[in-house]
Amino acid sequence: MGNDAVLHLKTWGLYYHTLRHLRVRQIIGRLINRYYRPRLERENLPNRRLPSKSLVEIPSRVPSMVSEDGFVLLNKHVRVKSALDWNDPQQEVLWLYNLHYFDDLNALEAESRFEWHRALINRWIRENPPAVGIGWEPYPLSLRVVNWIKWDLRMHGLDEVAIESLGLQLRWLRRRLEYHLLGNHLLANAKALIFGGLYFGGSEPERWFRTGWRIFDEQLKEQVLQDGGHFELSPMYHLIVLEDVLDVLNICQAYEVATPPLWREIAVRMLDWAAAMCHPDGEIPFFNDAAFSVSRTYAELADYAKRLFGYQKGEVLGSVYLRDSGYLRLVRDVAVVFFDVAQIGPDYLPGHGHADTLSVELSLFGQRVLVNSGTSLYGTGPERERQRGTGAHNTVMVDGENSSEVWGGFRVARRARARVLECVLDRGVAIAEHDGYCRFNGAVMHRREVTLEARTLTIVDTVYSYNRTGTSRHVAGAWHLHPSIQVSQSELSRGDASESARLQLRVPTGTGLKEVTMTLSGPSSVSVEPSTWHPEFGRSQQALRVVFACSGSLPIVLTTRLEWMSGHSAV
Repeated sequence: MGNDAVLHLKTWGLYYHTLRHLRVRQIIGRLINRYYRPRLERENLPNRRLPSKSLVEIPSRVPSMVSEDGFVLLNKHVRVKSALDWNDPQQEVLWLYNLHYFDDLNALEAESRFEWHRALINRWIRENPPAVGIGWEPYPLSLRVVNWIKWDLRMHGLDEVAIESLGLQLRWLRRRLEYHLLGNHLLANAKALIFGGLYFGGSEPERWFRTGWRIFDEQLKEQVLQDGGHFELSPMYHLIVLEDVLDVLNICQAYEVATPPLWREIAVRMLDWAAAMCHPDGEIPFFNDAAFSVSRTYAELADYAKRLFGYQKGEVLGSVYLRDSGYLRLVRDVAVVFFDVAQIGPDYLPGHGHADTLSVELSLFGQRVLVNSGTSLYGTGPERERQRGTGAHNTVMVDGENSSEVWGGFRVARRARARVLECVLDRGVAIAEHDGYCRFNGAVMHRREVTLEARTLTIVDTVYSYNRTGTSRHVAGAWHLHPSIQVSQSELSRGDASESARLQLRVPTGTGLKEVTMTLSGPSSVSVEPSTWHPEFGRSQQALRVVFACSGSLPIVLTTRLEWMSGHSAV
């Protein structure tokens, strides 16, 4: 079979293993979204009505509007000078999405930019005709509607033209709900309809409200797992959805609309989950699509919930197994470890998933040490695929392949399935494996055992075949280090897998550098290489990674051990 035929079969295989998981509702939604274009009537738009109470203070964002036409979004400064710039093909779609969100209306010191905001809203209306362009896509429209309403309820800044436009946008949204995507997008659509249905009075807004309420209730019950985690299994999107839930409780409270007790219970479960998924620095670990500065932090949302309904933060957390979402947090003295034993996401919605099954992150002395690479961009292309791939995470690859077949920016074909074999929190032991490499001849499995003791973290990786002995494979992996971690190489192996490689890591703390010894046993080669870490969209930092590899007959066992002196507690 020629190379072209093999490539053709592989491509069809990716499509088959991706599409077979879609729900019928998604397929129908995609057809409707592509081929049906509803009419948008501009007559008889509803009138605004005032709430009974003020909104509870919302978390403020970092300002993004730096001049009347200048914006810093995703760490990129662009001036929007003309109508064409709202849909500039030279800009990334995600940057344009953020431009249309209007987040700056509710950012810090927004009052000082009030006139800029009024002018920008009126300019947007003039330069973005109804149902045309990125700004009228359902997701950015949903976020903008909420931001405009929040801003007007605080600042009373929308004039009659803007209020008319807001009604028109909601009328369009009601007919373009994102059933083809589902997940957090559909929840954001529902939230916008609830906001619009309360902000406006009349029979049509009442229909918006009922539709949004029904979808929001249905999706919350499906999307939030019993342990409180959001089912897309991205800590970043978890916080985004949590803010959505708190915002809906807020707007309903302002308009004196009683919400189901379950919604508040879900908010509390989500807050408790978010607390468990914080490094000592208060930020999220990088599992699946995740980066800083997109969502509000746990602390910000906990304060918001306290203002809304008196939520109280719990005690400092120790070890916990978030069984439904599939994340383990192990804590001993100055060490905090996060272990990904999760599935890649919902079968029908894995778009924010990475091939990071069984990866770990580690903080010591309050400082991140082992880090997954993070997310700096969306879209398609080799860098997006690299950041989603197994090699960008703290786990191992077999024969250079990803554990799950991530492709096309937001698609996944065959997926690794993880299962926990043992979890003893009080001993700091967790053992799990995944079948992502069972697609190879010989049904290859990857098992990882994590043991956290007072001054030691031991990680044992075993790659084996459960139906064929002696199969030869190449196993490689990397330990990605936080940019602040320094490395000195004391002893590196020279091709004999029976030898060990030993490296000295220097971890910065508030009282100086702490020494951590990393010992690798089993690999035939170990090297320290330059790498990058991506803490925010549009931002990359130089870092180091420890790369290890071994070829031979299965089973292959690789052991990594980190040792440090005890110190003050990090949690």
